[in-house]
Amino acid sequence: MLKKLGLSAVAIIAALPALAQETAAPAVEAVVEAAAPVMDKGDVSWMMISTVLVLFMTLPGLALFYGGLVRSKNMLSVLMQTTLIACLVMVLWVIYGYSVTFGGGTSPYWGGFGKLFLAGVTPDSMAATFSAGFVIPEYLFIAFQMTFAAITPGLIIGAFAERVKFTAVLAFSALWVTFVYFPVAHMVWDVSGLIFVMGAIDFAGGTVVHINAGIAALVGCLVIGKRVGYGKENMAPHSMVMTMIGASMLWVGWFGFNVGSNLEANGGATLAMINTFLATAAATLAWSLLEGIQRGKASMLGAASGMVTGLVAITPACGTVGPMGALALGVLAVLACYFFVTVVKNKLKYDDSLDVFGIHGVGGIVGAILTGVFSAGSLGGVKGDDYSIAAQTWIQIEAVAITLVWSGVISFIIYKLIDMTIGLRVDADTERQGLDLAAHGEAAYHG
Repeated sequence: MLKKLGLSAVAIIAALPALAQETAAPAVEAVVEAAAPVMDKGDVSWMMISTVLVLFMTLPGLALFYGGLVRSKNMLSVLMQTTLIACLVMVLWVIYGYSVTFGGGTSPYWGGFGKLFLAGVTPDSMAATFSAGFVIPEYLFIAFQMTFAAITPGLIIGAFAERVKFTAVLAFSALWVTFVYFPVAHMVWDVSGLIFVMGAIDFAGGTVVHINAGIAALVGCLVIGKRVGYGKENMAPHSMVMTMIGASMLWVGWFGFNVGSNLEANGGATLAMINTFLATAAATLAWSLLEGIQRGKASMLGAASGMVTGLVAITPACGTVGPMGALALGVLAVLACYFFVTVVKNKLKYDDSLDVFGIHGVGGIVGAILTGVFSAGSLGGVKGDDYSIAAQTWIQIEAVAITLVWSGVISFIIYKLIDMTIGLRVDADTERQGLDLAAHGEAAYHG
């Protein structure tokens, strides 16, 4: 047989080591390739869509939601503030915000300056996901997190709408994201962050976004004071149609916010998705039911308020609670927020114009704390038998307290600093005229 092939036994034996080496090389390469991180195009596609959805929450979602809630003479001012804040924060994020938040530093409070101006980031650099061995492009992670940073200070402006200088709003936003948002985001979401190391659960930003913005909003409306004519003049929303459109856009965009926070297109993402549907639906029904019982009529304003309350409450919990827990969370958050908006605010007589603290602050607190409860496997959550509801709930309370103190104290200092320099409020005549014409030389409506 060997003679027929033209080979001698001696030649074949001599060739065996080389043949073995050639055969082994592809096997070794295959093992190395299998161990290399995987960038799944499905994950990348979903995260790109999620990033755009979070932008959609801000522009036009939040802008129209808030714009419809103010008087017509201030509609454009809200649109302009929301737009310019988002653009300003996007620029600050890539200059230093990403580095301060996720720069690789080991401090519990900030990420350092290692990635100033996105140093070292290229189209080939990758960011980790929650699954070992799976990554997404770092530019994509940067853009996704950038949209969170862009919307958060925009939430705050609803508390002092219709009475603050445009320049003051932009100055506050720049200082606030620098000294409040970026450090809190690092504390909660970076592996070296104080609240992350504590073990707090905040899947999509209950502390980072909603409690953070909510307490800053409360401090702001107290420092700035009430609108001229508050409690005496009609300050009803000028367009509930706009508000409904905006609220609906927020709900759609929130799937990017919550589901995108899973960083991958897998079963965990679908859990966050169904929870974002159910908590919001339950909360909208609950608010309308309460309003119908108390006032005899269910309003569109109430339905929109319930919608946002459910979205806020499920944000920290969406990746760890089950669908039934999401329903319960939506209803419980409404009980707290409805009471705060209709009773506490009226008793204390502060002018949180668009109920930012009453919904984002209170809803965020309820959602963050109850995440510790409903994440338990015994209540339909994803946590196993070794999970302690009491221990985790206490950690959640500590995370909420840290966020409230950090944001509340630093926000107060920033408000006072701006008031002492460029001033916070417009004068009374300008406020009566409306900020659209006074600040921007335009009117939302003519005729």
